[in-house]
Amino acid sequence: MTLAKTTKPTPKQKQSSGSKSDMMQQKHIDELKDTLTAQGRGKLCNKVALIVGGDSGIGRAVAIAFAKEEADIAIIYRNAREDAKKTQTMVEEQGRSCLLIGGDVEDEQFCQQAVQKAIDQFGKIDILVNNAAEQQSPKSPENISIDELERTLQSNLCPMFYMTNAALPYLQEGSTIINTTSVTASQGNQQSLNYTSNKGAILTFTRSLSQSLQDKGIRVNGVAPGPVWTMLVPSNLSADRVKSIGDKMPMGVESHPEEIAQSVVFLASEEASYMAGQVLFTQSMPC
Repeated sequence: MTLAKTTKPTPKQKQSSGSKSDMMQQKHIDELKDTLTAQGRGKLCNKVALIVGGDSGIGRAVAIAFAKEEADIAIIYRNAREDAKKTQTMVEEQGRSCLLIGGDVEDEQFCQQAVQKAIDQFGKIDILVNNAAEQQSPKSPENISIDELERTLQSNLCPMFYMTNAALPYLQEGSTIINTTSVTASQGNQQSLNYTSNKGAILTFTRSLSQSLQDKGIRVNGVAPGPVWTMLVPSNLSADRVKSIGDKMPMGVESHPEEIAQSVVFLASEEASYMAGQVLFTQSMPC
């Protein structure tokens, strides 16, 4: 599992001035600032959320958004303890508690231990956010080895299965599980066959798990972002492709973790009490 290693770069306006693209980009940045400074409304008051990959990127944004809605947080990170501590500080600035749990969710035994640590600290888990992923550089199908295929499976789908199984004994009626997949689960991607296949598996895992747990009153949903500014993106793409992120989107801009986090807040809250087995495609293009 590879989690984001640093915070996302500050959104920058494109250099050319006066174009429609520039104006859209600036409007997007202004709206993002509003999201970052918005106050919560207690949607998750006194809930406890366990967030996998909460040290940076989407996971960090979710942790902060949950804290604004009055939830206490436990985040799992692999190696980036300094990033995790920054998230912890941001959560605590909202007046909420934040437990840091370091380890590898590709290890089933660790997943059991991580859940137990959260239970020992908070006494319960109301929300599980499965947000771990590893993205490889694009390759054509004939250049993907069996080892790479198995590696992608082990780092994307398996941790969700391990974490879900570990948490289930503690999830009560009204609890929620939210999985992060990708728009590629619906659209496909000719250069990312192994990654896309796993994201499709996560989508069907989410829907099947929802059906399995509905009798227990546990809701399972997912989010499927398109291009998002996290460090998973620039670390796996060429400089030219990084510069063009968002250019092909109808809105002309890529999304940012804080925007995805608002969808996760919605799915975790009572506002989504009748949503189960659904995946929100959080992007500006048709699926």
